[in-house]
Amino acid sequence: MTQDSNEEQCAELLQVDLEVRMKVSRIFNRLSLLMHALLSISLYFVIEALSRHSVGLAWSFMMERPLVFLYNASYIFVTLLPVYLSRRRVFWRTVICIFWIILGLINCLLLANRVTPFTGPDLKLITDGLSIMTKYLPAWGATLGFIALGCLGVFLLIFFFLAPKYKGKRLFRIAVPLVAAGILLEAGFTQLLLDKRILSNYFGNIAFAYEDYGYPYCLLTTVFQTGIGQPRDYSEAEIRRIERSENILPKTEIGKKPNIIFVQLESFFDPRLVNYLDISQDPIPFFRKLMKEYSSGYFKVPVVGAGTVNTEFECITGMSLHYFGPGEYPYKGILLKTPCESTAYILKNLGYSTHAIHNNEANFYGRKKVFAHLGFDTFTSEEYMPHEDRKNPLGWVEDRVLTEEILKCLDSTKERDYVYTISVQGHGDYPEEEVIEDPLITVSGSDTPEKDYQWEYYVNQLYEMDLFVEELVQALSEREEPSILVLYGDHLPTMGLTVEDLENRYLFQTQYVIWDNLGLDKEDENLSSYQISAEILGRLGIHEGNILRYHQARRNTRNYQVDLEMLQYDILYGKMYSYENQINPYKKTQMRLGLYDVTLDSIRQISETDHTYYIFGSNFTPSAQMKINGDWYDTVYISPTRLLITGRQLDDFDRLAVVIRSNSSTRKALSKSYDRAVFALYDGSKWKVRFPEDDL
Repeated sequence: MTQDSNEEQCAELLQVDLEVRMKVSRIFNRLSLLMHALLSISLYFVIEALSRHSVGLAWSFMMERPLVFLYNASYIFVTLLPVYLSRRRVFWRTVICIFWIILGLINCLLLANRVTPFTGPDLKLITDGLSIMTKYLPAWGATLGFIALGCLGVFLLIFFFLAPKYKGKRLFRIAVPLVAAGILLEAGFTQLLLDKRILSNYFGNIAFAYEDYGYPYCLLTTVFQTGIGQPRDYSEAEIRRIERSENILPKTEIGKKPNIIFVQLESFFDPRLVNYLDISQDPIPFFRKLMKEYSSGYFKVPVVGAGTVNTEFECITGMSLHYFGPGEYPYKGILLKTPCESTAYILKNLGYSTHAIHNNEANFYGRKKVFAHLGFDTFTSEEYMPHEDRKNPLGWVEDRVLTEEILKCLDSTKERDYVYTISVQGHGDYPEEEVIEDPLITVSGSDTPEKDYQWEYYVNQLYEMDLFVEELVQALSEREEPSILVLYGDHLPTMGLTVEDLENRYLFQTQYVIWDNLGLDKEDENLSSYQISAEILGRLGIHEGNILRYHQARRNTRNYQVDLEMLQYDILYGKMYSYENQINPYKKTQMRLGLYDVTLDSIRQISETDHTYYIFGSNFTPSAQMKINGDWYDTVYISPTRLLITGRQLDDFDRLAVVIRSNSSTRKALSKSYDRAVFALYDGSKWKVRFPEDDL
């Protein structure tokens, strides 16, 4: 066979191959919308499997709620439509798919470390990969994550140039209407499912909402539906009308100011309301006794199973979460930017000192920043509590440490005090195996042994929380200061409860009690969490603040909720007609972390061979760590006045400081003592380390 014939044969084969590929390409182009639909369904299934940590649960969701499943897949389908506007369709299709997979992986990672899924406010952190990875991954995991992101970036860069391009004519007259039609149909589909109540735009428990309504819908809802929308009739005249309706209230006339103490108890409620449980003894006998003797009732809260800070927000501000976006956390949004009218600000203006206490880390839900926008003078978090050994089996700090911290706040000032306390001991996830040996209280009646173990753990934590309440009431009773103490649960525990499981037939409800040594009359009534502060201040003759005055004057009146929404909008998002000159009168406080400064007073060398030193000072905690010349140094906590460091000789002019570090995985500095320089002197027999200022 000649060379010419070989070349002709090769040319024929290439021509055939080209024709086959063109035919296949034409077939795929004609079926591309169908292929997009199949791709969207497959991709969404993978995302749900990642989010639920189970292929089986994703399959069950698809079978049990097919309409919701297809609706979420259609979200992904619509995001793929813009590829028809470009010749690099394969590349952009790949980029969009990778984006969705990354969102699924992020949600998978977050749900392995916390209860709440990935939401709109979290989306801002995508550009800060370091913050996400170091918080939820070990160091080696974060390193692998960055390597993977780097490899992905290189792959996409190469793929941009190598990916095939669409060779045909771009028909914008078809592609543009196609994209627009997809968006409009998706919007109409959404409204139809909302009208039929297949979807919901109110998320009482955001984790449950993601499970019920799907990840793409919930994520995009939390991205775009935030804040409070402007009411239809919003105007200065309407705000003035609302203000005139409050004229029935007298002026504030407060005599002897009492201390006002709020204690928000994590996941606290009466488990005897669960109709299938058999509990060996009452886990909350003291709380039940208080409810019989003092004002009490059911407590309507905005969340169930999670979302502590939203109940907290309602109690402190008097604002209702109902008007915000679905699953929104004001602590992650508006309150990071602006001061907000609150009970703390109102009482500060009346001469109170204001304190917040939480036996969990300071940065949780951004409280370290938010509390300064809510009018608190001090914030004592777990890092400022010298109680490293007081933790429950899951590692949450026990609530009994809070008694001492509350009393410290009361003793720290000459003024009366407003103390807002958030407990954490009752926090989940509750273990499905026995972790308490010989539990005081046993539980049965659930449909599985694992569920009984969860309930048993939970009710034994309730029992210890009840002991804390008894100890706190006893301590306040022994003081001569007048005080009022408000106790309530923030939400039901994460136990998968339904309304049929509860005697009171309501999931968004706990209980509250108001203890006092003022002789207040017992008045039992059911309250919402956004009404409780107005109720307490009203009983004390305090009628201040736009929101709290509104509740005191307008509760249970016509258009109560409508006017409340308008008032909240005006204060947080509107033109502030409620305030003089339309200027927010509340300024960010110079809030201090902890009640007292950390001091570094002296140093004593106790071993020359391994360079071991005692560091003496005040207000040390287990979160205290030494910095030497600006670098972190391993530190052993001994007591509130003593630390220990070893393994490094201190030299002349080394600069030392004691820093309280966050207990979060980021381990950022919260506050520190003043830097001090040291001299290391040898007197002929041993080294002495001192601060040169001590000679002055």
